[in-house]
Order: sequence, then C-alpha cells, then structure tokens
Amino acid sequence: MKSSKFLVASPAIFGDHHFQRSVILLTEEKDSGTVGFIINKKMEYALDDLMEGIDTPFPLFYGGPVEPDNLFYIHRAADRIPKSIPIDDTWFWCGDFKAVQQLVNSKQLTQTDIRFFLGYSGWSARQLEDEHESNSWLVFKKKLAFDWMITPPKTLWKKLIQSIGGNYILWANAPENPIHN
Repeated sequence: MKSSKFLVASPAIFGDHHFQRSVILLTEEKDSGTVGFIINKKMEYALDDLMEGIDTPFPLFYGGPVEPDNLFYIHRAADRIPKSIPIDDTWFWCGDFKAVQQLVNSKQLTQTDIRFFLGYSGWSARQLEDEHESNSWLVFKKKLAFDWMITPPKTLWKKLIQSIGGNYILWANAPENPIHN
C-alpha cells in the first residue's frame, strides 16, 4: 500500500486564492494525472446545510477548484463504507454514500473519522511535476508525525512550514499578505 503524500503550498504561491497556504492530501497518482483535496480550508457552512437526509452538522471543506458542486470525502472507515478507494493503509476516499449517510446520522462516524469536501484539486499528466520544479509545492512523502484530522485547519499550513525550519520559519509567521507586515 502506498503512503500518503501531502503537498504544502510554498510561499511562492502568492495571490492564488485556491492554493495559497494550502495543504493537499493526494489521493490518486497516475500517469494521466493526479487528484487531491485541500484539507485545511474550512467553509462557512456545514454538510447538513446543503444536503437533505443529513442530520448532523459536519463541517465542509473546499477541496479545490475542480467540480466545486460535487461532494467528496476522505475517511478511515473502509470496513463500514463499501467501495472505498485506498489512499494508504489508514485513509480512504469516496465509497457508498448511502452507507456514509447512515453512519453519519447514527453518529457512528465522528469529525475525526471523515472529512467532506466540495470540489477537488486535479493536475493533468506532468502538470504537478512542472509546478513542483517551479517551487510551488513542498512534498511531504512520509507519514506525518501528527493526525491532520485533529490539527486545527487554520494552523495546519503554518505547522508544516515551521517543521521545515530555516527561512520557512519566517514565512510561517508572516501575515497572509506580506504587504500587511
């Protein structure tokens, strides 16, 4: 089983409201392209605000600019959600939504078990490699030393940037718009 890869937006991504200060969990890497979800951009409304049949107010996250009207989810409940797609040995994405709905409504899934996204982030063949070569993304290939589901979304980017050290510590503490410094 492959291990999770996280993309962390470098400070070079400035002014791009989709990706500036984003942390992306990659879910699928193929020769034809790559799919991932921005895991640190919480939206103002909850899942039950948008979907009938959901009784629990799970937060929604902005997953990316591709298909922003479609719902996706990352979870660690493959044993209870048929047709789940593995990301690594712990995390899965998508699967049977009727099962998700039943598990959410019966409170068998908590906010640390599943995260919901509107849209996803996608790259065509070689596009992500080109962006990485232009220093847009920092790649964390190893399993992270913390649980990204319980780290507050607003602090996730800063925490990862600080972990790199060096000049990145300055960027971690800079305001989102350096002009406001």
